[in-house]
Amino acid sequence: MRLSFFVIVGVFVAACDTSNDQSKQSVKQHKQPALNSNELVFVTHNGPATYYLNGDNEYAGIEYDLATLFVKKYAPEYQIRFLLVNSISEVIPTLLKGQANIAAANLSVTHLRKELVQFAKPYQETQQQLIYNNENNTKPRNLATIVDKSIAVPIGTSFAERLSEIQKDQPQLKWQALHQTNSELLLDQVANGVLDFTIADSHLVAMMQNYYPNLSVGMSLGKPEKIAWALPKNSDPKLVKKVNKFFDKIRQDGTLRNLLDRYYGNSKRLNTQDITAFLKLSNSLLPKYEHLFKQAQETTGIDWRLLAAVSYRESHWDTFSTSPTGVRGLMMLTESTADLMGVTDRLDPKQSVPAGAKYIVKMIDTVPERIPEPDRTYMALAAYNIGYAHVEDARVLANRLNLNPDSWADVKKTLVMLNDPEYYTTLKYGYASGGAPVIFVESIRSYQRILERYQPSHPSTNNSFKIAQTD
Repeated sequence: MRLSFFVIVGVFVAACDTSNDQSKQSVKQHKQPALNSNELVFVTHNGPATYYLNGDNEYAGIEYDLATLFVKKYAPEYQIRFLLVNSISEVIPTLLKGQANIAAANLSVTHLRKELVQFAKPYQETQQQLIYNNENNTKPRNLATIVDKSIAVPIGTSFAERLSEIQKDQPQLKWQALHQTNSELLLDQVANGVLDFTIADSHLVAMMQNYYPNLSVGMSLGKPEKIAWALPKNSDPKLVKKVNKFFDKIRQDGTLRNLLDRYYGNSKRLNTQDITAFLKLSNSLLPKYEHLFKQAQETTGIDWRLLAAVSYRESHWDTFSTSPTGVRGLMMLTESTADLMGVTDRLDPKQSVPAGAKYIVKMIDTVPERIPEPDRTYMALAAYNIGYAHVEDARVLANRLNLNPDSWADVKKTLVMLNDPEYYTTLKYGYASGGAPVIFVESIRSYQRILERYQPSHPSTNNSFKIAQTD
């Protein structure tokens, strides 16, 4: 049976509050959906760390990718169905009501949750962090210094559990567990001065700091936690075994590492000053050239926000930019590349932008077609920076070191080895400053992600190929 995908949006009004005393009451576990129904139901919720609709109107998110990959590889005889609830507080109650087989919802493994459900093998580690606005507040020395401040977390989260435990020793600490909200929204409120503090997972914080440079980490709370899928305690043991086998396999073969890199690998590339400067020029200078990037998208199919990100990383959108090595213009074209692309004046934005876009296409066409997106584009961008020959050397080296030469997460590890004589003397094209293209690509990923958050997509008239958006 072929895999089919569809989404049911579920709204559950009566959800268990697992952050307060009610959570200690026993919860009846209902009969689970039978596996012979040819359907596996995953309960999740909207969020950048779980499941969302991207700019191409396609579903994305690491939990979405993991769930679809699991069914495709380990349970192809079943259809997959996503049950989307409004908040994380509804996830486990939905599971316990027998309305889903698996919760794939960025759930931290906690003692309280383990009393209610069983967890599969974890796939990620995270750290709870107290977050504040560095423009409105100073970094707290400890929790006792912020008892007069507003602290809020989503209800039913591991953050609420943590605060409940802390409050036993510090009863003066005041905080709220809010309904109908999520960590992303609360981080947004902290950034905008509506809320003093919130607690969030480190991987989400790193991502959100790319959009809000005024978000800072006040302190870490407790020890790192594991993130895993949850299943009812009365689940079919065969299903539990399949899930654990799946996570063992993707951890061993590099698939999990590649997925984590795809969603979070570039999150910490930019510092606060980088993001602040980029946001400022996005408002003041980008509008002057936006139409050129959109025109280039129409002829090449490459998302204009990716082109704008490349241009910013190259020239900071300064059309007169010239490097000591002689590369010039918005897309910082070399003289040989300009000649190849038919450019007569590299300082002319009307020539530079489309030429740069077409050269990226050329690099993409050079990268083996079997390499999936977005890895193929990342390798093409590295080639745009350093030349495809060195990218190919890095892929050869990855293969020698039993890494995946078709995975950007692995190739970026070997690119940085190209300045080490132990390695480059054994490769066809020799020495290269391989760290530069890694920084180049990871910075572009971050800039593109910021633009995708604040700038709308643009329809392409050329659909000969499609460049995947950042996830």
